[in-house]
Amino acid sequence: MRRIRTLSCFAICFAATLYFSSAGSGDDIAERARKLHFSSIVLDTHDDTTQCFFSKVYELGKRNPEGHVDIPRMREGGMNAVFFSIWIDGRTLGPAAVQKALDQIDAVHENVGRYSKDLVFARTAEEVRRAHAQGKIAVLMGLEGGHMIGNDIRVLRMFGDLGIRYMTMTHFYNNEWADSSTSKPEHDGLTDFGKAVVREMNRQSILVDISHVSDKTFYDALEVSRAPLIASHSSCRSISNHPRNMTDQMIRDLAAKGGVIQINYEKNFLDQAYKDAYDKATGGVIASMDQILKSCGNDEECVTKEIARRERLLTEQGKLPHVSWEKIIDHIDHVVKLVGSDHVGLGSDFDGASMPDGMEDCSKLPKITEALLRKGYSEDDIRKILGLNLLRVMEQAERVAREVQVGK
Repeated sequence: MRRIRTLSCFAICFAATLYFSSAGSGDDIAERARKLHFSSIVLDTHDDTTQCFFSKVYELGKRNPEGHVDIPRMREGGMNAVFFSIWIDGRTLGPAAVQKALDQIDAVHENVGRYSKDLVFARTAEEVRRAHAQGKIAVLMGLEGGHMIGNDIRVLRMFGDLGIRYMTMTHFYNNEWADSSTSKPEHDGLTDFGKAVVREMNRQSILVDISHVSDKTFYDALEVSRAPLIASHSSCRSISNHPRNMTDQMIRDLAAKGGVIQINYEKNFLDQAYKDAYDKATGGVIASMDQILKSCGNDEECVTKEIARRERLLTEQGKLPHVSWEKIIDHIDHVVKLVGSDHVGLGSDFDGASMPDGMEDCSKLPKITEALLRKGYSEDDIRKILGLNLLRVMEQAERVAREVQVGK
């Protein structure tokens, strides 16, 4: 009897040791994740915060009650490299489009100068690394929509000189040389001029961004470009069947040429149940956006706020389900299983989309690192996903530009 009691005591003690060891391991993972996250380059390729720069109440240097991005929350969330998006309504064309794009580019440069204690402008992968070493936030720019070059390659070169480091070839509508994913095809992908634009982007080391483009435009750009492509803010169509997302085959083909898909946090792109409910409540993304653009006119800030307001109202009415931030991890994991950890990154669409529960702003980014670590991802792979994959593509594009310019 005594022997049985002794064995029972041993079993209980052994179980307790395992339990507390497991609990300690969990705490250890959280601490490892924190150290990993805040020592990494955490690069987001698509933030629409630029629209906020024209607001009378928003200040980039202060914590704001609304929106997703400002310097205090970037510091809190470890975001130390960001592409601010230059975006205007795709119905604005010609000189007016060029002028409005220039206004936004100027606003980005003005804010970098105003908050130079925290921010530094970057044009190359090396400059991003240097900013990180200095403890500063690297600011880059992406042009969201090829309509802003006004059908003039010289304007593209000018934008490159001003610091544009990627261009999304279309936005919501087709432009004169490329088809969008959310418009009826007009060009069967890229026109000859569109292909010339891609070649010029290679020459200027401006990344070719295929978010928003039609599937045929993607494949045309993939064929023409010598440098890898990026999807600056797209997710996986096999998880949420949205035209803005990429099919598994597109992801494989993007990766085969060295490219990267940067996962978008928009709830419609993350979750099929949410997309189905949204389509039922609004008539679909195209009908919904048409209504918003008509009500807002050419006010880009109004468009961003109206999208968020309508989705918030539908959620409060119970017409839309809740979506957890963990769906972001599902999309990352899906890409890794398809093509490996070298071809996925983060392109949140902060300040331009509706965020899932638990990822209300950029201060929540450390959750992603911890979740990946708990899933068994190595620290090296997590660093790639957080930012190094995108820097690698930038370096490849910079190398291609040098080769093109010397005639190789």
